[in-house]
Amino acid sequence: MEKKLIINDAGFETRVALVEDGALSELYIERTGESEIVSNIYKGKVMRVLPGMQAAFVDIGLDQAAFIYVDDVVMGFPSDEIGSPLIQEEEGHEEVILLDTENDEDEIVQAAHIIKPPKIRPNIEDMIREGQEIMVQVAKSPIGKKGARVTSRITIPGRFLVLMPTTNHIGVSRRITESSERVRLKEQLMASREEPFGYIVRTVCEGVGPEKIAHEVQFLTRVWKRAVSRYWQKSAPSLLHQELSASLRAVRDLFTKEVDRLVVDSERGYKEILDFLEPNMPGLRDAVQYYNRPEAIFDAYQLEGDISRLSRKKVWLKSGGYIVIEETEALVSVDVNTGRYVGKGDLSETILKTNLEALKEIAYQLRLRDIGGIIVIDFIDMEKLEDRDKVYQVLVEMLKKDRSTTNVLPMSEMGLIQMTRKRTRENINKQLSEPCSYCEGEGIVLSKKSICHNIYREILRQSYDIQGSRISVKTHPEIARFLLEEENVTVLSLEQRIQTPILIQADPSLHVECFEITEFLDSAPTCGG
Repeated sequence: MEKKLIINDAGFETRVALVEDGALSELYIERTGESEIVSNIYKGKVMRVLPGMQAAFVDIGLDQAAFIYVDDVVMGFPSDEIGSPLIQEEEGHEEVILLDTENDEDEIVQAAHIIKPPKIRPNIEDMIREGQEIMVQVAKSPIGKKGARVTSRITIPGRFLVLMPTTNHIGVSRRITESSERVRLKEQLMASREEPFGYIVRTVCEGVGPEKIAHEVQFLTRVWKRAVSRYWQKSAPSLLHQELSASLRAVRDLFTKEVDRLVVDSERGYKEILDFLEPNMPGLRDAVQYYNRPEAIFDAYQLEGDISRLSRKKVWLKSGGYIVIEETEALVSVDVNTGRYVGKGDLSETILKTNLEALKEIAYQLRLRDIGGIIVIDFIDMEKLEDRDKVYQVLVEMLKKDRSTTNVLPMSEMGLIQMTRKRTRENINKQLSEPCSYCEGEGIVLSKKSICHNIYREILRQSYDIQGSRISVKTHPEIARFLLEEENVTVLSLEQRIQTPILIQADPSLHVECFEITEFLDSAPTCGG
């Protein structure tokens, strides 16, 4: 499989596209003033402790207060003894045999959770108090009306390692399968540690020599100590450590030996990437290419069309079937339909083929749109148990390509598959769009006939108090035309009923569902002297 990283650095916006065999598979967008805050470290102040929810709100300087759960609180953190592990594994905790994460994203995001909560969990009110200053790291960006989720189990990702100063555990990525290599990396890391901090050996560290491991240990330790030093110098809320830019995060997390080429259209970004690679992976420098042609880079790689389709609910399949993706606040539903596909064999064969084609598209769309949370997929009903099992097994296999953690339940008798997908940031669709100001995010507006009937009812309500000789109805031009044409007979009947003429006026400034009803009095004009 050919993989490319395409980076469009326009100054006001950076877009990073991972392209696999010519198809867009992942997209990351960072805009000026809207930088990604996941992995940022802050000095925050506890605003409110909620014993009933075992959580607390923390002011970290954002518009919305962040929230922290009891399992993410580390007591007595940080310590002013920078030269020692700031937090040892807490008493009563059980160590996970790990790390054995299944993908690179877990290596970063889930590193803070490799220590299981104690069997007897302390209450949050016994761990932190209102007004207390604490060091926290953003684990999940604000999504919608929800504030950022933070943790005091700090992780600092590097190219080869992830530093975990709140534990002394060392783990190796599950994707490094050779046992001798796992042992070698763990021993070299143990020998390189300056402090008894915890580390995760990332997948890209496979085959890396001891010098580079030691260099990264020193670098991550300096980053951590600098954050701690700022903690004691600054008042809350303050930013202590900022995550890399979108382009450098892509280089750190996505640019591996499996990626054939990285293409960037900014000379500044090109030099920045080469400088970043020099001490870490100089062997990848030759795979970096500066794009300086007149045609826009995303146009040249035919990516703009794929991006423009990300907000569409209906996604057509090659066979003529289609899927419909509906996102709600609580969950995402995906509906599979045969559409124009009629098949060539029996009905069960047609249904199975449509479902199998659909699930490949579903796995692709979940990853591309970065859809997370609870997901319910409604496949076309299959009578055979072996067909349902086949669809489930193929979906599980397809999701292995996803860097985010997924959990899939077997298909129910109703043809539904329930699954979850881990999400740490707002999905691409939410980044690229906003709720419709016209329908106020509802996705629908009242029909013209329904709006006309609302107007009739309001005229009848006011008819008993009308003193004027005529009534004016101001409404949207489309509704005005509908009243004067299709509904003309009803308007004339209403005039006879209330014994008052009705004047229809078009006003383009009005929302299609809104209207104004005014009565006019007959009176001679007056002149002022």
